Amino acid sequence: MRSLLARDWRLDVDTSAPGAAVPIWTQVKGLTSFERSSDDNTEEDGDFDDESGYGSSVVTERTWQIEAEGRRKRTDDPVFTPDPGQEKIRKAAQIVGFNANIRVRWFRRDGAPDAYQGICTVTEYTEGGERTDLEPFSFTLLGQGAPEEIDNPVAGP
Repeated sequence: MRSLLARDWRLDVDTSAPGAAVPIWTQVKGLTSFERSSDDNTEEDGDFDDESGYGSSVVTERTWQIEAEGRRKRTDDPVFTPDPGQEKIRKAAQIVGFNANIRVRWFRRDGAPDAYQGICTVTEYTEGGERTDLEPFSFTLLGQGAPEEIDNPVAGP
């Protein structure tokens, strides 16, 4: 058995026009860190009928989020042309309300079946850095509803 590498996660963002029926999946390049997590609300479910002395908890709500960071990228063109995936995230971070929602998918590139997509909003977007730094960026994607498990777009037959 061999361990999976964290670097094999890939994040794509839908860069199609709002309301488009078919997504245009664009990779968010330059990522150096990717972490998906959930935040669960639990309620105590124990009662007097349980004589073992152990309690019981039930998950009554679950949310998901993705925290990512990386280096801002651009093409080699003389005119500044940003990475389109990063640019979609950056622009979405400036919008408030339901118009801020974007569609993303994330999956492993190593043949593992792990693959999901969902609607989210961008929060905690940061950029900048020290004078000698390569420009970093980071963001958090807050899920809107349940993520959907999908077929891995790069998994073999």
